[in-house]
Amino acid sequence: MQVGSWVTAGGIVMLPLLGFSLLAVALILERVIFWVKITRRQERLAREVLTLYSHNPRNAFLKLEKNTDLPIARIFLAALELDRPNPEEFRLALESSAQAEIPLLKRFNTVFETIISLSPLLGLLGTVLGLIRSFASLKLGELSGSSTLGVSAGISEALVSTAAGLIVAIFTLLFANTFRGLYLRQIALIQEYGGQLELLYRRYYEQGAPSSYASTG
Repeated sequence: MQVGSWVTAGGIVMLPLLGFSLLAVALILERVIFWVKITRRQERLAREVLTLYSHNPRNAFLKLEKNTDLPIARIFLAALELDRPNPEEFRLALESSAQAEIPLLKRFNTVFETIISLSPLLGLLGTVLGLIRSFASLKLGELSGSSTLGVSAGISEALVSTAAGLIVAIFTLLFANTFRGLYLRQIALIQEYGGQLELLYRRYYEQGAPSSYASTG
């Protein structure tokens, strides 16, 4: 059955379901591109920066400035750009900047949850409307061809809309859970490498507080 036939057979609820499916695909593609970039580069960058920082903090700062499209680079820079912070201020800068990046990492989660919740309900609504149409086509004592045709169309509407709602919800749920797993992994990574950077900074601070890396040559 072609897409046009599905939409026609499923009744009026197929229009919002079709809109949900197109929206879900567009947002999923955006998130896939985002997470591919993040997972390929972010952990490697964090390790390189920490290695550089332990030997030459200025080079680590420059490395971060070249990768400001990554959340962890912006988080580290927010702390390293401070002018002579104490360890507590450095830690607070890391934590606050990490919190600021969370909406970007969780982007579209609410939209995905809405699609997952509403799609089966729209499918159920289509089921009810289809059954109403079927019963409306029945007349006591009459089993003519037109009557059975109306019943068949109503049952088809009920089944197609239910299946469409479940398909949209399941498809979106699979990707939403995948993105949630990637988000949790990145949060753990940010906390781990942020803690390592904090320890390195504390060591430098105890040896003599460095000035802001943004202003040193």
